[in-house]
Amino acid sequence: MAAVSLRLGDLVWGKLGRYPPWPGKIVNPPKDLKKPRGKKCFFVKFFGTEDHAWIKVEQLKPYHAHKEEMIKINKGKRFQQAVDAVEEFLRRAKGKDQTSSHNSADDKNRRNSSEERSRPNSGDEKRKLSLSEGKVKKNVGEGKKRVSSGSSERGSKSPLKRAQEQSPRKRGRPPKDEKDLTIPESSTVKGMMAGPMAAFKWQPTASEPVKDADPHFHHFLLSQTEKETGSTSIQAADSTAVNGSITPTDKKIGFLGLGLMGSGIVSNLLKMGHTVTVWNRTAEKCDLFIQEGARLGRTPAEVVSTCDITFACVSDPKAAKDLVLGPSGVLQGIRPGKCYVDMSTVDADTVTELAQVIVSRGGRFLEAPVSGNQQLSNDGMLVILAAGDRGLYEDCSSCFQAMGKTSFFLGEVGNAAKMMLIVNMVQGSFMATIAEGLTLAQVTGQSQQTLLDILNQGQLASIFLDQKCQNILQGNFKPDFYLKYIQKDLRLAIALGDAVNHPTPMAAAANEVYKRAKALDQSDNDMSAVYRAYIH
Repeated sequence: MAAVSLRLGDLVWGKLGRYPPWPGKIVNPPKDLKKPRGKKCFFVKFFGTEDHAWIKVEQLKPYHAHKEEMIKINKGKRFQQAVDAVEEFLRRAKGKDQTSSHNSADDKNRRNSSEERSRPNSGDEKRKLSLSEGKVKKNVGEGKKRVSSGSSERGSKSPLKRAQEQSPRKRGRPPKDEKDLTIPESSTVKGMMAGPMAAFKWQPTASEPVKDADPHFHHFLLSQTEKETGSTSIQAADSTAVNGSITPTDKKIGFLGLGLMGSGIVSNLLKMGHTVTVWNRTAEKCDLFIQEGARLGRTPAEVVSTCDITFACVSDPKAAKDLVLGPSGVLQGIRPGKCYVDMSTVDADTVTELAQVIVSRGGRFLEAPVSGNQQLSNDGMLVILAAGDRGLYEDCSSCFQAMGKTSFFLGEVGNAAKMMLIVNMVQGSFMATIAEGLTLAQVTGQSQQTLLDILNQGQLASIFLDQKCQNILQGNFKPDFYLKYIQKDLRLAIALGDAVNHPTPMAAAANEVYKRAKALDQSDNDMSAVYRAYIH
């Protein structure tokens, strides 16, 4: 492949992972975003989305040279909107260049006119020439001042120069009145290919319009990376990914378990165009999804036998085993090639046992517990931790994009279960500490609201901290993450530590507080109801 010379400000086609090429612009990265180690890459702002990414140079093509090629292989609505956005920027840049050229011509004409009028034709020619030149210089100086003060409208600096001088935008959505200016004006691509890029093949990928990106969520996409641990992080984005859309798999999807997490997941799968068959122990919960276009399965076995990939999300190890091994369970529907993805948060021993029985019947198995809560599930912003069949993980790509913002592949079965328990151990311990701090503030005569305000201005500030404190201050413990489930996860995390002789004293202390909260009948409330264990 011939080398392509790219620089800051160039318009490009960028390709990330399995996503199709997308138009973007090479820009300065935020100061707090470090450049990945390894091969040379550029930071690209994609048109038509709020996504940014570090893209390897071999995954970039000049925009103008490959425009027709890319338009032929991608017909999606959002893709076309992105291309339209590029063309609009080009029209604006052209208009500004013409305005700048016109102003320069006007300035030149004015100077020539002044010089013509000031030509000496008397004995005082030296004095008149001096005065005339002084006026010209003054006018030119004023003209420069006017151009400089209105540079955003008629700047004489090159677009590339302006892009270099512009300070990087920090994370977050741009101000509303700058929405159309989130990508600096583009300079012309200087580096063109000397020959065809035969070694770099981009496969056509169809795309369809999908829901708009969550306006409250903004993140930076990173190229797919293989780490020394063998894990892979794939940024699945805010339901727009890099290409601005999700192409749903043509495989039939089954889903078992419509609790707090499962309901949001299924809803997003349907919104993104997947064909979904649902089952729930309480059949009435299926009604809403049937109205949204889902099909109804009478038993777990029936769902598995009629679907290509079946997901399950249930409460605990016992429920996970019963679902697979019980009457009319998953195992009875497994045939060679059938796929089962368990999204429940369970211990490694349980998920390993389930994997073995599924594979023994010729099935394929993936564990994929999720980090998040009901709100994140509804918003399609979960974090998915997967392990097991790598091919199945790839086959689940569009599903994971629909339900989450990020997915991680962690290797062999059991790794995701362990990681998930560690994550929830940290979260559960933190929640208990928050409750402890708020009650200590109260009994010592300090304002709980002021404590929250202080925490929100410090290093601990987070959405989790603010939401859970607000729950406590308002006495609203409507479940977003059941208290009984975080206590279960703490118990399993402590057992995980015991199995490898690793102390977990902080988790053990937090677990005791949650057990007391359960004794106070708080099991079905939100985890923030652990606060009540301190005030009774």
